[in-house]
This record gives sequence, C-alpha cells and structure tokens, in this order.
Amino acid sequence: MSNYLIEIKPTANKSIVKFEADRFLVNHQSYEFKNIDEASKSPLAQKLFHLPFVKTVYLAQNFVAIEKFDIVDWEDVQEELRIQLEELLNSGVQILKEPATKPQKAPTTVYAESTPNPRVMKFIANKKLVIQSIEFKNIDEASKSPLAKALFHFPFVKEVFLDQNYVSISKYDVAEWNDITSELREFIRSYIEEGKEILEEEAGAATRKDVSANQINSSTPSTAHLDETSKEIVSILDEYVKPAVASDGGNIMFESYDKKTKTVKVILQGACSGCPSSTLTLKNGIENMLKEMLQDKVETVEAING
Repeated sequence: MSNYLIEIKPTANKSIVKFEADRFLVNHQSYEFKNIDEASKSPLAQKLFHLPFVKTVYLAQNFVAIEKFDIVDWEDVQEELRIQLEELLNSGVQILKEPATKPQKAPTTVYAESTPNPRVMKFIANKKLVIQSIEFKNIDEASKSPLAKALFHFPFVKEVFLDQNYVSISKYDVAEWNDITSELREFIRSYIEEGKEILEEEAGAATRKDVSANQINSSTPSTAHLDETSKEIVSILDEYVKPAVASDGGNIMFESYDKKTKTVKVILQGACSGCPSSTLTLKNGIENMLKEMLQDKVETVEAING
C-alpha cells in the first residue's frame, strides 16, 4: 500500500491549519476534540495532543485540522507537524477506534442535474465521495470502485465518472433520462447512505500516479517532468477551466504540448467527453484563453475524449 501524503492548507482562521490527506481518513462524520481526554476514541488525535501548542483537533473525511495556542506561529511548526502526521499515518496508527455499536446511517441527499451533454446526467450528493476525479469506461475498469461496478449492472449505463461530491453517468440511447433518472438517483442515495465503499483505497492512491488514458485518471497528475510552458498551461487549466467544466459534470486534463506546432492536447472526461458543445468550448473558450494568456506559445487546442 502506498504511503499517505499530507499537504498544508491555510484557513480563514489564522489559528487553524488544515493538513489534507490524499485519501479518506474517516467516514462521512466529522469529529472535534478539545483535549486529550475527549480524544480517547482517536489514538491519532491523542498523540497530537502531546504537542504543547495543540488546542483543538478536528478530524474530517480527508483532513486533520488543528487549532493552536498562541505560544507558537504556524510558520515555525507547520512543516514539522506535516511530516509528523505523515509518519504517524504511515506507521499504522489507528485514526479512529471502531464504535462498539453499528453507526447509524448518515442522512444523505442526492439530486440530479442535467449537463450540456444530453447523454450525461450529474448526480450530486451532500457528501464528499472521492478525493480526485476518476473515470471508468466499462465494468472491467471499475474493478476498484464498488459503486461504479454496481452502476454498470444497469444495462443502460455506458460510462461512470466520479469527482468530489458527484457522479456523472453516460447512458446508451436505449433509455431516456425521464425513465431512468429517479431509479439511478435513489440507487446512488441508498448506496452512499448505507456507508458502502465508493473507491478502494489502493485505487485512490493510484490516481496520484501518471497512467494511460484508458486506465485510472488523476485530476492532478504530477507536473515535475513538464517544461515551463506546459506547467503554465496546466496552471491555467486548473485555475480557470476545471471549475467551470466540473460544474457541468466533467473534467479536463492536460495531455501534451508540442513546442514546434504550438499545439496543446487535452483529455476530456465525464460530461465533456463526446459532448456536442465541447468543440465550440475548446475553440471559443480554452483555445482563445491560452492564446491570450501565453501570447505566441499556443496556436491550437485539440481534444481527446477520455
């Protein structure tokens, strides 16, 4: 199993810093511990209270947030604390003790939302489902996602895309959305509410690696190997384009940049893949944006359906 990776995330409260993990730490509940006694159900939190500046520990799905006393500044201790958290998690410390009784179902709501792609419907939950986006083209690819695999048992489900708090489903033409939306919405709602596994842990860890387009795809692949122009393109896509396409149930990933032809290739996923309006979006939106922001470095943007 791959090691946990922790990133430091400042918050609006200067006394609190989030330490965000690359996978889920606890279930859909959140926990707050004011002292070491209250943290008796969390061995991880108890160890953190051995640090004299720790005032409050918050555990949520994929992060640990810590409120400090004023005796230290975050700039002086946050990196050391990040490393210590990684070491604790990778040593196998128990994050949360198993409850003596079976936890009650957490109330879950799911609503359906249409997308610009008439073949894709977006099902949005009131809970975070995955850390990073991941797409499945068929049931074989979904072997590491019990939710996606279950959805492929519906004969009209063609592709499944998971991101943050929603599921985008692409259907075959054999069925109309009016006839199947309610069934899918209720299935997804019940599945989440019962606490069933969305994505196996090793599959979530795999999204941190560079893989081929027909395998598990990460929304944030490593940029260490890229040239400076490619890094700029990735940064622009992440800041200006991804939030917009995510709202439509899709995702866009940088594939390559050809310095000679000044051509950028991107991968479209979810609702963006095969969408009739995606070409227009590329030409009038993304291509023009990259041309303007990178001046003479980009001439053309080409799309590859994920």
